Amino acid sequence: MRIEYDGARDLLYIRFAVGERKVARTETIRPGVHADFDVNDKLMGIEVIDATEAIGRTIEFDLSDQFQNRLAATG
Repeated sequence: MRIEYDGARDLLYIRFAVGERKVARTETIRPGVHADFDVNDKLMGIEVIDATEAIGRTIEFDLSDQFQNRLAATG
């Protein structure tokens, strides 16, 4: 896992995938929070837009059973 922050765009990205896998699709989890998946539907990363606004407060969202299964399959 790797955490990246782009200060110019105020984006936080939590990367779970390693290697050369490419994002096949992005799913909006809640406004400003997006999950990236590869062609095998494995979670590659989570992006938080306007990250400085999110720092200092808790970001909470419910995950469907289907999404939780994909997250578990990533590890």
